[in-house]
Amino acid sequence: MTSDQESITGLQSARDPRFVSQLTRNTFAVVLAGGRGSRLHELTDWRSKPAVPFGGKFRIIDFTLSNCVNSGIRRVGVATQYKSQSLIRHLQLGWSFLDGRLDEFIEIMPAQQQVNESQWYRGTADAVYQNLREIRHARPEYVLVASGDHVYRMDYGRILAAHLERKADVTVACIEVPIQKAKEFGVMAVDADQRVVSFEEKPASPPTMAGRASMALASMGIYVFNARFLFEQLQRDADDPKSSHDFGKDVIPHCVKRYRTFAQSFADSHVGDIEKSPYWRDVGTLDAYWEANMDLVQVTPQLNLYDNNWPIWTWQPQQPPGKFVFDDDDRRGTAVDSMVSGGCIVSGSTVRRSMLFTGVHVHSYSLIEESIVLPNVQIGRHCILRKCIIDKNCIIPEGMVIGMDPVADRKRFHVTDSGITLVSREMLGQDVSPLR
Repeated sequence: MTSDQESITGLQSARDPRFVSQLTRNTFAVVLAGGRGSRLHELTDWRSKPAVPFGGKFRIIDFTLSNCVNSGIRRVGVATQYKSQSLIRHLQLGWSFLDGRLDEFIEIMPAQQQVNESQWYRGTADAVYQNLREIRHARPEYVLVASGDHVYRMDYGRILAAHLERKADVTVACIEVPIQKAKEFGVMAVDADQRVVSFEEKPASPPTMAGRASMALASMGIYVFNARFLFEQLQRDADDPKSSHDFGKDVIPHCVKRYRTFAQSFADSHVGDIEKSPYWRDVGTLDAYWEANMDLVQVTPQLNLYDNNWPIWTWQPQQPPGKFVFDDDDRRGTAVDSMVSGGCIVSGSTVRRSMLFTGVHVHSYSLIEESIVLPNVQIGRHCILRKCIIDKNCIIPEGMVIGMDPVADRKRFHVTDSGITLVSREMLGQDVSPLR
């Protein structure tokens, strides 16, 4: 019995936290992290979407990278492009613990016009194609391609095992979505053996699932390829002048028609309570970003960050514990149904249903409700913040009220249709030079 066959026969149940095997060790992961994230508006003026802070102390990309490391995939390339300095700094600070002497690494792959001096990354497939030299150097048997801008916990070992067991050329991770939202995804149809029989990127009329007219099977943008097969397909795609050089638009549809392409349900690979529906979020809009963070402050959030069997790794500054001071009737430092990170000081103010990232200082007599406050924000006395996203390093002047009058707020800040207010240093007329 081969080591890969042993991997399959030893496949763990859904209750087990991880599946590390020779199969995952023979895999190279490419994390696509060059996205602009324009729907996050000013949050991505100075950083790419994968570098946006999330969950009190993390960056969005930490979830994909933690899935790699926890699954046993410790050879990872991160393809960067748009305003990547903040992301690169985070990777250098927080992900340098992998040991190159043991053939473990996270390699930064910035767009370098490696193939053509006039072209950056033209699409997701081209981003991988331009780095084939580095991938080949690692000599993997399998290549996993994943996006760096989604929030989820997934054991990649399980999709790799299913890929090998089915003798697939490519396997696509998929998730069930309501038919109304399916137009935003690549949508597939599968047969009884989960072989993909059709795939269309962002279709106007998405096909429904068999027997479930209200649901569609959507691609998660996570693909497993046999390495040699991937190299051949990327070269073919690069030589095609009609291609947009994208996995969802070009490479996967081509493979579906000609090769063994299978789907793997996220329900079979997700990590977490099997009694709950699998958690996967694209926090690509301000409303979705706010909602996903607010879910974490609930009594029993859908995403469990307290699972020590599947930790989310990151870099964080060395800070003292959060501190709450003053206990007078009109000046009491409290936080209820909230997450408060290290280095925060809540001084004689009230924080409710909110998330304070590292180093936030809330001065006295202020009220913070249903808000996300990013690192190193100073909130002056007598302020009221309600349903706000406060960007990093902002200084909220004494007496400022935000979130109570959307008409007035729209004159100064960005307010979504649902009433979430984004505040940045530039909107406040403050210097934007501090590192993001």
